[in-house]
Amino acid sequence: MITIGIIGGSGLYDMAELTDRQEQRITTPFGEPSAPYVTGTLRGKRVAFLARHGVGHRFLPTELNFRANIFGFKTLGVEYLLSASAVGSLKEQYRPLDMLVPDQFVDRTRGRMSTFFGRGLVAHVGFAHPFCGPLSDIVWRAAQAAGLGAATAGASPAPVVHKGGTYGCMEGPQFSTLAESQLYRSWGMDVIGMTNLQEAKLAREAEICYTTIALITDYDCWHPSHEQVTVEMIIANLTENARNAQRVIAEAVAVLPFERTCECASALKHAIITRPDAIPPEVKRELAPIVGKYLA
Repeated sequence: MITIGIIGGSGLYDMAELTDRQEQRITTPFGEPSAPYVTGTLRGKRVAFLARHGVGHRFLPTELNFRANIFGFKTLGVEYLLSASAVGSLKEQYRPLDMLVPDQFVDRTRGRMSTFFGRGLVAHVGFAHPFCGPLSDIVWRAAQAAGLGAATAGASPAPVVHKGGTYGCMEGPQFSTLAESQLYRSWGMDVIGMTNLQEAKLAREAEICYTTIALITDYDCWHPSHEQVTVEMIIANLTENARNAQRVIAEAVAVLPFERTCECASALKHAIITRPDAIPPEVKRELAPIVGKYLA
């Protein structure tokens, strides 16, 4: 069983330190994941890596099969899931090339599938704290160990890591209008991205600890110096962001696992509402990796 999973976002399509590599294709009740899972060894631990947008970055955020991606990790045995994604900054102090480990979400997506349940099986998990606190703490400390400084009152020319903040998840694939960017700022959001919310919801349903490394590529269009956010601007920062992210993830993997006393580990314990004898057998069978221990 592989207990540590890694999701690479824009610019992070591989883990350079990963050895003993093998590709593993998984078919799920929800279709095909974005790409084959690359399993291997990182800092002495067995891990599984998935390129969120597919090989060659082929999938829009809206097109991602989030359910298949997370279900695949669950069937591999993953209990700790580290993700990385490119984001725009909505505050001056979060500069391009900085990192942020968020602790909250605001959902601005439209109609994306973000639950394994339905079709005769109803469950409602708690999501007040959408990221795993202990795992986020590990990532924040790992970023410092990897050479990124902690945010302080004094300005630092080198990239720093910020702890806590709100990730606004928008639909895309277009970037924000100026009015939207200013609205998000007025709401107190810290960064804006297009991918992580559904992953976090599904990971919680699957009782997987989940956290995100938000890799800041730009200031979004609200900033006078970034009036027009372009792919060219973002790609210019992605390479450096990806190098830093790989170092942070490797440092985090080195200190995993931890004892899972967090809410993630038992999120479904009191969440399933449907009477067991009313659940369709095929649904119970398909979701066995997630609900089996509660419906045995």
